[in-house]
Amino acid sequence: MSELFKVSSNPHIRSKATTNGLMFAVIAALMPAAGFGIYNFGPRALAVILVTIVSTVLTEALFGLCKYKKDFLNNMTITDLSAVVTGLLLALNLPVGIPLWIAAVGGVFAILVVKMLFGGLGQNFMNPALGARCFLLISFPAAMIDFTCDAYTGATPLAALKAGEPVNVLDMVIGRTAGTIGETSVIALLFGACVLLLLGVIDLRIPGSYIAAFTLFVILFGGHGADPAYLSAQLSGGGLMLGAFFMATDYVTRPITVKGQYVFGIFLGLMTGIFRIFGPGAEGVSYAIILGNLLVPLIEKITKPAAFGYRKGGKYRGSTYGNKKREKA
Repeated sequence: MSELFKVSSNPHIRSKATTNGLMFAVIAALMPAAGFGIYNFGPRALAVILVTIVSTVLTEALFGLCKYKKDFLNNMTITDLSAVVTGLLLALNLPVGIPLWIAAVGGVFAILVVKMLFGGLGQNFMNPALGARCFLLISFPAAMIDFTCDAYTGATPLAALKAGEPVNVLDMVIGRTAGTIGETSVIALLFGACVLLLLGVIDLRIPGSYIAAFTLFVILFGGHGADPAYLSAQLSGGGLMLGAFFMATDYVTRPITVKGQYVFGIFLGLMTGIFRIFGPGAEGVSYAIILGNLLVPLIEKITKPAAFGYRKGGKYRGSTYGNKKREKA
């Protein structure tokens, strides 16, 4: 009789989706933003993208070689394309004029420190690309906030907006502005987001609650009320769309509970608003998502659904016989 049963650990519900397939979908969805970044900033943007991708892939390969040695080929993790996604996301969060060696340092930090030292894919406690970006902002602040290039000079639209200067919202939507390589074109980012939504890779719980909470915060505390021009500039500027659709939705570092995802998105919106409106800088998406990643275990704990057969408070929701047995125990 025992041969008729197969005992295995959870999860018991399988999906046809694979890590390779999901990562390939994300790469494809990021191509419009990456392509526009190269068109907007020139070949230097392509060089930054290639350097970060090569540094992330090589770092993961070398780490695996050192860890598994002769059994490296059987445990090779670079084929799941997650390192490529990390390198691409990191590049899209960097200014085009950043020294290439700093971009490479960021790639090494993202994979080695944030990802592999914590167990590899699925074990990292924060988004590797954003962790590397924050590390570079702290270590090389001058290089990370220098958006001067051949195409654009002067402050970014968000910096101009914070200083009370007028900005061209249409240019921000199209992408004809200074900024990081992948954050400038809202159209390209939304096109990629639609691809992920249609493929079912992400849903609107986190991005929708994130953008809605941020919009409400700006209306209440931005000093301009519901001014459409100001709101449009805040929504179109910086890394809000890139962060909301491509980094806050990371499977590993987002909550797994449905309620938790809404709480997570609202928290990100509020923190981004606080950083942008009251902080000394003009941006705040990266730090908001990193803080949210750190709070994910707590968010999951307080939003964990009750187990089947139990009510809130731990009372058994079953037969009278079952309740009496619990009382006696």
